[in-house]
Amino acid sequence: MKMLIVDDHPIIREGLVALFRQIGAETVILQAGTAAEGLRLLTQHADLDVVVLDLVMPGMDGWQAISAFGQARPEVPVVVLSSSENPQDARKALAQGALGYVPKSAGQQTLLSAIRLVLSGDIYLPPLLLTEVSAAPNTALRTVTDQGRSVLTDRQIDVLRKLSEGRSNKAIAFELDIAEKTVKAHVTAIFRALNVVNRTQAVAAGREAGVI
Repeated sequence: MKMLIVDDHPIIREGLVALFRQIGAETVILQAGTAAEGLRLLTQHADLDVVVLDLVMPGMDGWQAISAFGQARPEVPVVVLSSSENPQDARKALAQGALGYVPKSAGQQTLLSAIRLVLSGDIYLPPLLLTEVSAAPNTALRTVTDQGRSVLTDRQIDVLRKLSEGRSNKAIAFELDIAEKTVKAHVTAIFRALNVVNRTQAVAAGREAGVI
């Protein structure tokens, strides 16, 4: 696995490197002190799996970086690691395209779990948002269709059907003859379109709306 840490504090980056070594000795960890440098590394390393990003940095800030990273490599998930515990910041980061938001006050295992969850194709939400998102499935049922038309693309519906059959990302990639990273990107897009946070909610919303 290859990871990219984007934070302007060297001591934070070094601490994260030590932590992420727990994922596996073979893990490759890149570092960037600015969002611009991170964007350069993102475009240079085609095999990058995940980005861990701070929000407050000189030059291009984290908010701009989330959008820029998503435009450059939409298949690479971004996890925000921030000192802010403001729910508005977390919501904004997720709206910009981040797939996880972890306050720096969280424990090490929480961060590792968040990264593993995001890599599996889900979205990590901090406890400060969970109560607000509990109503998401109901919202999803109203947004799956727009005046009778699906808000999902044909390919996203194909992926959603595979999710409903319990297929893993790897199995979906094989059956649809697409790259596994492309499957992850489709799953992410499905979650955003349906306003849900996991596969179970996505499948439930799709079935209720009759798109699968």
